[in-house]
Amino acid sequence: MNFLDSIWLIPLFPLFGALVMLLIGKRLDPQAPSAVAIAPGIEPVSDEHGGAAAHGGRELHAGHGGAHHSPATRWVIRLLCPGMVLVSFLFSVGAIIQLASLPERVHQVVRYTWIAGLPFHMQDGTLARFSADFGFLLDPLSAVMVLVVTGVGFLIHVYSTGYMEHDGGYYRFFGYLNLFVFFMLMLVLANNYALLFVGWEGVGLCSYLLIGFYFHKKSAGDAGKKAFVVNRVGDAGFLLGMFLMFSVLGTVRFLDVNHVLTSGAFHPEEGHFGVLSAMALLLFLGATGKSAQFPLYVWLPDAMEGPTPVSALIHAATMVTAGVYMCARSSALFQLTPETSMIVACVGAFTAILSASIALVQNDIKRVLAYSTVSQLGYMFMAVGVGAYWVAIFHLYTHAFFKALLFLGSGSVIHALSGEQDMRRMGGLKDKIPVTFRTMFIGSLAIAGIPGLAGFFSKDEILWQTYSSPGGSQAIYLVGLITAFMTAFYMWRLMFLTFYGEPRMDPHTAAHIHESPRSMTVPLTVLAAGSVVGGWIGVPKLWSFLPDSFRVFEHWLEPVFVRASAHAAEAAHAASHQDAATEWALMGLSVAVALCGILLARHLYLRKPGLADALQRKAGPLYTTLYNKWYVDEIYDFLFVNGVAKGGGSWMARFDSRIVDGGVNGAGWLTRGIATVSMWWDTWVIDGAVRLSSFMVKLLSYPVRILQTGYVQAYALVFVVGALMFLGYYWVR
Repeated sequence: MNFLDSIWLIPLFPLFGALVMLLIGKRLDPQAPSAVAIAPGIEPVSDEHGGAAAHGGRELHAGHGGAHHSPATRWVIRLLCPGMVLVSFLFSVGAIIQLASLPERVHQVVRYTWIAGLPFHMQDGTLARFSADFGFLLDPLSAVMVLVVTGVGFLIHVYSTGYMEHDGGYYRFFGYLNLFVFFMLMLVLANNYALLFVGWEGVGLCSYLLIGFYFHKKSAGDAGKKAFVVNRVGDAGFLLGMFLMFSVLGTVRFLDVNHVLTSGAFHPEEGHFGVLSAMALLLFLGATGKSAQFPLYVWLPDAMEGPTPVSALIHAATMVTAGVYMCARSSALFQLTPETSMIVACVGAFTAILSASIALVQNDIKRVLAYSTVSQLGYMFMAVGVGAYWVAIFHLYTHAFFKALLFLGSGSVIHALSGEQDMRRMGGLKDKIPVTFRTMFIGSLAIAGIPGLAGFFSKDEILWQTYSSPGGSQAIYLVGLITAFMTAFYMWRLMFLTFYGEPRMDPHTAAHIHESPRSMTVPLTVLAAGSVVGGWIGVPKLWSFLPDSFRVFEHWLEPVFVRASAHAAEAAHAASHQDAATEWALMGLSVAVALCGILLARHLYLRKPGLADALQRKAGPLYTTLYNKWYVDEIYDFLFVNGVAKGGGSWMARFDSRIVDGGVNGAGWLTRGIATVSMWWDTWVIDGAVRLSSFMVKLLSYPVRILQTGYVQAYALVFVVGALMFLGYYWVR
């Protein structure tokens, strides 16, 4: 079978599952339970489909096997929805195997012209026609993304069949998941920016639906709206950048854009900020929204209000990496705009250390992981900013394993504790949920950057590139190193508070702690395996004792990330000859920093737990500032919600009522006054003159009317009298 010519089918499989669920899914789930077994003291609120809401900051979820059991017909949902994603994964594997046999490793399928010939004035004044294909592109970059989306997505679907077993809205949840996978596949397989934007907006819609899945919970609804609104800010930048791209380059197709930019017609905008820099910056603005970078990162932590599988699929492994993918796809543009690339690196570094500092003191297990995701995304943008595009995608790939594992592991903990998410009410779970503990142990080692695990290879390569590449700087490297220390600390703070020490949960919850079902633990095990071996396809070049096959990831992506100029190629060649001893030293330093973070967390939260509380009291304002997330949300509320939205809205309302409506009302009063004067003039002057004229005519005609009676005998009498008068006159003479 020719999989390459049929890559357009890959997104359609999950679309089919979504349509079945959203159109007839309720018939397959007719007895959806209206309540779930939850922590004591928390009352469930049922949605109109039988779905459970959540209260008290806890995710309402069946903890110890509630009284409700899923309808027998749910087996169709459990097979169909994960099965469609699995078919997409297998289809993708077949297409990628065939792609690897092509010399250029690029294959494009155009089904039809989607947007045909909209008139558009280019920058030079010529009239062009904006067009976009309904086309699909499979190359090494999209191949990595499609495997991440379908592979990790399938495991999360399987996990969800157990995790959501006792929740209502079962069919609706899986319909949204399948719809999300469809849009994400459209995003990564599109052959042009316009079609990519369709998938971009589609995953934003699905994010809104899934974050607010417990729609009777106000905080979930607010989080969904917040994600939707904040992302619209970034999307405006994406659209402007895309239109500017067409006005300058005359195309939005990826291959054509890269060809124009690398043809020599454009030169690097070094030392000034030109049209290409503006184009790149607008695209990056779109990426800051979707990939949660400062200042548009605030939606992602609140998105934890959605069910845990949503956090794993959308907000850890796939959707939030869309911005990284888009910037990497635009590498030819960013290579020509070093000023914008430095902005990208600086924003990524600032976001990484800012969110890592917040994660140090959070107590909600999912929020710690949420800020960790924001921080790791900052790492990826650091790599993009210094020109190490393949390294950014490498970290995206390894991050999908260990962060999905950690989120799903946290869901298993929440499942075991009947909805509890506060780590201060956990502890001692190591032996009670051993599979969850072992897999999260591996994931925490991986994200901390311990050698041999996936996170070590990608994170160490990012640190090395920020230090050694021409676009990097030692300041950015230092920020990355400090962030690595923080990452190790807060992740092992999470591990020690959750799994070690004395149990701190209430006795009722402690009596019902149990390991998750196999539908949840098997995906955890597979992701743990990926967190161990996934990084061995991108080992450092410094490890020359290993065969070249251990560096297949970089070689695989080489055709995509072409150099934009000879100058950039020379700079990269010079960077590759850095002192090996320096690289070994920096590698050892990053490992030492990670180990120090782990040991410090162990000392504070395991060996001397009272010391952490004492430090918290001594830290005072600093702890409060970190716990309140640097007050960024409060600042945004003051400036935009209360300032622009409420204050500005009130000012606009007054402006509307007093100026706009005042102008309208004034015009109305003026018109009415003029009409009154006009009516008076018409009545008393115009009509008065007419009436006066008629009266004078009537008055002057009165004597005549006396004689003009209309009677014949009167006229005959007048004739006789007149004749007698004439006769008398002559008789007298």
